[in-house]
Amino acid sequence: MTNDKRQYISQDKIDELKRELKELKEIKIPETAKRIDEAKQMGDLSENAEYHLAREDMAWTHSRVLKIQHILGNSEIISTSQTKSDFVTVGSTIVVKFNDIEKEFTICGPQEADPIKGMISNESPLGQAFLGRKAGELIEIKVPAGIQIYEILAIK
Repeated sequence: MTNDKRQYISQDKIDELKRELKELKEIKIPETAKRIDEAKQMGDLSENAEYHLAREDMAWTHSRVLKIQHILGNSEIISTSQTKSDFVTVGSTIVVKFNDIEKEFTICGPQEADPIKGMISNESPLGQAFLGRKAGELIEIKVPAGIQIYEILAIK
């Protein structure tokens, strides 16, 4: 995790990550440490599946703690003032037309991207193509299937 590039994230996602971090530190790590200790007391560790499983769980938990801390330390909160603009910015919800179908997208950071729900990352090719554009613009985006043309109908 040497990538220190700032990532955009909503306050809701920050709160969710802080809750998860607190749970990992205050509940999961102590519980897993107790499991390791109990498994050690059973004797021979070389064939103790519970001990090895608990150690793997502890390693995963510590890795997740580090990842969350990295995300929180390298994120910029999307403020509501950023989202009200004549131009598409991170946090903007836009209505676009593509192949005579209207779709709504919200430009978000990569931590919250969920294309099925219309949440597209500002780092994705589609998200990058929309950033800085305004309503009424046509945008050509090259995808594996060829060139696709999107029209921005509105910025909410």
